[in-house]
Amino acid sequence: MRIFKVNWYPPQSEELERLFGGLVEFDIDPAREDADYRIDPERCRAADALINCSATHRLPAAVDDFARCRIVVREGVGYDNLDLEAWGARGVPVCNVPDYGTTEVADHAIALMLALTRGTATYGEALKRDPAGGWRFDAAPLIRRHRHATFGVVGLGRIGLAAARRAAAFDMRVVFYDPYLPSGMELALGFERLHALTDLMAASDVVSVHTPLNEETRGFVGAAAFAAAKPGLVLVNTARGPIVDLDALHAALRDGRIAGAGLDVLPREPADAAHPLIHAYAAREPWLEGRLVLTPHAAFYSPDAMRDMQRKAVEVIVAYIRDGRLTNCVNRPFLKAGAPIRASA
Repeated sequence: MRIFKVNWYPPQSEELERLFGGLVEFDIDPAREDADYRIDPERCRAADALINCSATHRLPAAVDDFARCRIVVREGVGYDNLDLEAWGARGVPVCNVPDYGTTEVADHAIALMLALTRGTATYGEALKRDPAGGWRFDAAPLIRRHRHATFGVVGLGRIGLAAARRAAAFDMRVVFYDPYLPSGMELALGFERLHALTDLMAASDVVSVHTPLNEETRGFVGAAAFAAAKPGLVLVNTARGPIVDLDALHAALRDGRIAGAGLDVLPREPADAAHPLIHAYAAREPWLEGRLVLTPHAAFYSPDAMRDMQRKAVEVIVAYIRDGRLTNCVNRPFLKAGAPIRASA
């Protein structure tokens, strides 16, 4: 079978050839920043399966160009850059790889919290600038005790639950908002369920975002949420950048409604240096010092996670095309409304 990997970025795992050589032939197209770039339709037509490697880049080709394609896989968790409805109308399932970096992202969310609330980022920067003068325990403005503080989770899926368990290990009280979890999950987990984002913001000392990006969640954490925030709240986002309204966050940080934020993802990536919040961060404006930590959409990353992500994406394809077993499908509603799923050969 021929698998077309688009928006590919290194490192390429040599393990794939060892595991799937003889069964799978790869065609790899690198990620490009050129908005006008389009893949040669001949390459598209030759593909039995498609993998979109990027979390943010869209497919530089038309869905209809993939005449033979039986399955599409987003090599990662988020799939907001794939047209689920268009593929479903053609009877092509779209799948993701939801389990490759769960622990890494949960660890990173807690690390962002600690960078602010234990000052690990701020202390290091102060000492780097002035090893003697920066030797001050009060150099970090957001230090607090975690025991009995409240950790709020927006979206208690795999990663949100993993982050919640880590917060609970710090003796934090855990609350969550997730309208799609069935009733009773709060009893099974021992966490407190809240039924509105504003209630979560009002109750929490730290809020960690773990919801998917879709039309419902785009800009979801915005001005109304920040207006309801508990004084001193720290926001962490390791999900998708557009879930948090960056303009509203800038205003909330500027006027003190939000104490701090740790962001691994942004609405525009790489970071938009012209945005006032990013500009203030880069310029080290005094009002923001110690209150914002940025990382470069790296929460998912470890060498082990990269190997798992690439291997599991191919395993999803092989399971479907060779064995007729569909896993991790994210466009089932559109498949039901559209053409029937094409059976494997």
